[in-house]
Amino acid sequence: MAKIMKTMDGNEAAAYASYAFTEVAGIYPITPSSPMAEKVDEWSANGKKNIFGQTVKVVELQSEGGASGTVHGSLQAGALTTTYTASQGLLLMIPNMYKMAGELLPGVMHVSARALSTHALSIFGDHSDVMACRQTGFAMLASNSVQEVMDLAAVAHLSAIKSRIPFLHFFDGFRTSHEIQKIECLDYRDLEKLADFDEIAKFRKRALNPEHPVLRGSAQNPDIYFQGRESSNKFYDKVPDIVAEYMNEISKLTGRNYKPFNFYGHPEAERVVVAMGSVCEAAEEVVDFLMEKGEKVGLIKVHLYRPFSVKYLLDVLPQSATKIAVLDRTKESGSFGEPLFLDIAAALAECRPGLMVIGGRYGLGSKDTDPDQIVAVFENLKLDRPKNHFTIGIVDDVTHLSLDVKPVFDMDDDSTISCKFWGLGSDGTVGANKNSIKIIGDYTDKYAQAYFSYDSKKSGGVTQSHLRFGDNAIRSTYLVQDADFVACHKQEYIYNYDIVNDIKEGGTFLLNTVWAPEELEDKLPGDMKRVLAEKHIKFYIINGTKIAKEIGLGNRVNSVLQAAFF
Repeated sequence: MAKIMKTMDGNEAAAYASYAFTEVAGIYPITPSSPMAEKVDEWSANGKKNIFGQTVKVVELQSEGGASGTVHGSLQAGALTTTYTASQGLLLMIPNMYKMAGELLPGVMHVSARALSTHALSIFGDHSDVMACRQTGFAMLASNSVQEVMDLAAVAHLSAIKSRIPFLHFFDGFRTSHEIQKIECLDYRDLEKLADFDEIAKFRKRALNPEHPVLRGSAQNPDIYFQGRESSNKFYDKVPDIVAEYMNEISKLTGRNYKPFNFYGHPEAERVVVAMGSVCEAAEEVVDFLMEKGEKVGLIKVHLYRPFSVKYLLDVLPQSATKIAVLDRTKESGSFGEPLFLDIAAALAECRPGLMVIGGRYGLGSKDTDPDQIVAVFENLKLDRPKNHFTIGIVDDVTHLSLDVKPVFDMDDDSTISCKFWGLGSDGTVGANKNSIKIIGDYTDKYAQAYFSYDSKKSGGVTQSHLRFGDNAIRSTYLVQDADFVACHKQEYIYNYDIVNDIKEGGTFLLNTVWAPEELEDKLPGDMKRVLAEKHIKFYIINGTKIAKEIGLGNRVNSVLQAAFF
């Protein structure tokens, strides 16, 4: 069957795969997960069918607590039910998550993982919300890219049905949820063949029904509560094998290799990084770069985080490994280490004693994690006494835990074109670039990626659009740092920001300005003119503001500048 390639973001990929298995969606919107629920609602309203030949019943509640209560009740009534959330919204669902897990109800939550409010509010991405759920009894499945979101969202639903354990499927908020990539869509007919309809029938038979009443939600005394908690062990013991089985089926369908833990790198790797989330894509680029230099390095990508399977971890960990660095995208204040680090350290202390295991933190609040920082992690592992509990991506001048990072290299391959657009929130720049990358992705044979960086003010704030397209799959899950093309849609920015230093030698710079060519000598900052000359940058100007007014677009210059870009 021909592959269906489509350009979409991580939220749409999760919604697409989840819709296939969902009968009821209990929703309440919260950034950055809202587009998942919006897509499901839109498709339902337009009559899209799931694998059961039904349209999904969407119920919007007045809080996340209400949404999780709806999911719980709907599962008890025998309907396969899904929700979508993040951050504080996910925390409001935790009480019901304990009940769903304890009652073995196969619901699924899709979470675009986001920072929690601590010393300040951050709407951006890290794993602090999902890490607050690791004790609830939900199985936890991590996706590291938009393509993985499509594939592993299906694994989450299939595994929940088969195992009776509810699943929390998560991926990085914004960095994956809002990153646009050209990916392969799964076919609902293929997913229908993988679904265990016998288990679905048993699930429906267990539903609360006045025709065959059963007791649920009882209270227990000390004589039996402990035994009841332990009796669930047999269900959790089966989950890793069930997940591995469905990953194998998805791998057969797609040709992409999925395991609870995937290894990437030198077969005799001595230094290994363990991580989950979007950093894994960039880390693969670094591993390739270091192996070309003759270094024996590797990466273990975590997919199944709960239940934590030591068996599947040891299956992929090279026997040659001597030092391991574990990267967590969260901070657990007061703990000896962060959650993934503690799990890996405990597992290897029991099964591979003698291995050195250190931990570090990256990417909190969507802090960009680039290849130079990942190289620094591997360099740290070379030391006889590597720095433990380190940070990357910031300069820690308070507790001095950050690693020294040196500029190393440009990761983009020669076929990849990188572009960066500076705009003003609400001027249409981000929307135009979303359209541009979808045009490139859907109407050419190029791979495409787009990511949009802006502050929480959104309207009225600075926006940066980072676009890449080329002949090969794009793994660069970090901001464009070395661009072939840069456009500045608001001329005032040239005095406030370093616009042109990110342009490659011989690259192109487009400035939207009301200035005439003869005015540029006086108006442009001296340091900008110097960089334009030294890098031999091709410099173009356009009065998009004037053109937009002449053709009736008002102050919406985005369409004019999109045409100029093409």
